[in-house]
Amino acid sequence: MKQFALALALMSTTTIAKQDITPVTIWLIGDSTMSKKEVKAYPETGWGMPFSYFWDSTVKIENRAVNGRSSKSFMAENKWQPVVEKLKAGDYVFIQFGHNDESKDKGERYSTPDEFKSNLKKYVDDTRGKQAIPILLTPVARRKFDENGKIKESHGVYPDMVKQVARENNVILIDLDARSMELLDRLGDSTSRLLYNYLAPGEHPNYPEGKQDDTHFSELGARKIAEIILAEIRTQLPALAERIRKK
Repeated sequence: MKQFALALALMSTTTIAKQDITPVTIWLIGDSTMSKKEVKAYPETGWGMPFSYFWDSTVKIENRAVNGRSSKSFMAENKWQPVVEKLKAGDYVFIQFGHNDESKDKGERYSTPDEFKSNLKKYVDDTRGKQAIPILLTPVARRKFDENGKIKESHGVYPDMVKQVARENNVILIDLDARSMELLDRLGDSTSRLLYNYLAPGEHPNYPEGKQDDTHFSELGARKIAEIILAEIRTQLPALAERIRKK
């Protein structure tokens, strides 16, 4: 009887401890490489989609990333302010822009490097103003190999701008550009196609003419990028890592 009572007490303590953990929301803001996809886009997959399944019941994922948005247009289209209004103390905001900020031919998206830095700092300041935690990510790599079979940097100065903002404002940085380039180099030119939305004609009804996309991910690619993010969280954000789903 005493053993039963002790076991019951331990179970109750565990339950109470779990209930005492304050729920948090992880907000994802960024572009199409992160965003949720409509059915008509499958098998194109943003890394934020598999990322949402890594967490226990104390974490809610709000994936607000939108296809084609830059640090500039995301704010201009009033997609950021609704996030700010809902942020709670202790929430996390993962900020990943750069792909579309580079688009000089698309004025509604393009940000000069200085504008890009200013935009990122606003995201950081607004997040901290709500006592939430900003995380900066460099833009994920495109699949571009040189003549020697080595992956090429395709984002110009923009990854360095993210790093500068992180360093100058003491923000945790996930260098997704570098980590994803390492992954692509390990896989090589041919095998790395499996991570991107590559389809032969007739292979998928959404792309009857086929597709060769070196920017957007397949389901496998999105999961591998999400796994990179998860590994960085385990290293740099131990308090958040405690909320990763256990078996």
